[in-house]
Amino acid sequence: MAKYILFGSYCDNALEKRRPYRSAHLEGLGKQKESGILITLGPTKDNSQVFGIYEAENEEIVRNLVESDPYWQNGIWTEYKIKEWIQAF
Repeated sequence: MAKYILFGSYCDNALEKRRPYRSAHLEGLGKQKESGILITLGPTKDNSQVFGIYEAENEEIVRNLVESDPYWQNGIWTEYKIKEWIQAF
């Protein structure tokens, strides 16, 4: 399976605005991690960007996961890009 990286941006005041959606967001990520599709995901220290690594059969699967996340659906994540990644080491 291919690996994909996610780069995205958070809205202003994301720490405050995410509160109503945080539990559902983390629960969904936990299920993705358990299934093996999500390798890692998290914010930059300044909470302005999100970075993730996925392993999936195709980009569309990753895109669907991102767009079904409560953070995307509620404007906490404001934009994202997905790129296929070649792990050298």
